[in-house]
Amino acid sequence: MKKTDWDKRIQRAVELAERYPSAAEVLAFYRHILEFQKTLCADVASPSPPAAGAKAAFRERLDLDLAVQQLPALLALVQRKGPSKLAQEAAEIGAGKLHLSSPPCYASSEEQRETLRSFLFSTGGNGPEPSHFFARVLLQPQAERLAATQQTQSADSAASGCPVLCPVCGEVDHQKLPRYSVEDMPSVRVEACDTCKYYLKSVDMTVDGLAVPLVDEVATAALDVWAMERGFNKISPNLMGF
Repeated sequence: MKKTDWDKRIQRAVELAERYPSAAEVLAFYRHILEFQKTLCADVASPSPPAAGAKAAFRERLDLDLAVQQLPALLALVQRKGPSKLAQEAAEIGAGKLHLSSPPCYASSEEQRETLRSFLFSTGGNGPEPSHFFARVLLQPQAERLAATQQTQSADSAASGCPVLCPVCGEVDHQKLPRYSVEDMPSVRVEACDTCKYYLKSVDMTVDGLAVPLVDEVATAALDVWAMERGFNKISPNLMGF
């Protein structure tokens, strides 16, 4: 039976947890999240194409009502398996005492839907706040399914590509774009910019053909600590919030 992308991610999380004890705890939780996201795929209907002549925005085609329906199961999982702070936040959301964003208030399903929508269309929606974690877990499987079935590219996506300069400030001087890696995982690198002090992490599949970028990125939190200690800020935190 052919493995799905979700199966490959789950297997990689298990393998890396055994290989890197320092990342075992976060990878164990991430594995539970991946297994949960895999189950969400069964609920995601094949997206229908936009009507002729219509150009529905990618984000507008995500089903927020479905995400709200799936939220209780995610909250229960996080309470059982998540780190203490996140588990407490999940418990408060589940009890209706905490909206998916601050300040605390009682939240109806419609309010939760609007909070998910707010996250989806915000420019800073990748931060480590609790609402971002729950929203990203719920919406990622839908977004991947939609992207995989997308038949046409927008003008923006057609113009995009793997950057050879800093994606934040546009720096092109290679002397100001240092790269850092660690000996025990050379396929993952910090790609930094000395001009704006932002960085991202890349995964070189030519170094490790078995790498699964989303998982390998999470497994190398030590690189994020290293970069932050040197004054760099990450462009976009991963699902685990770092």
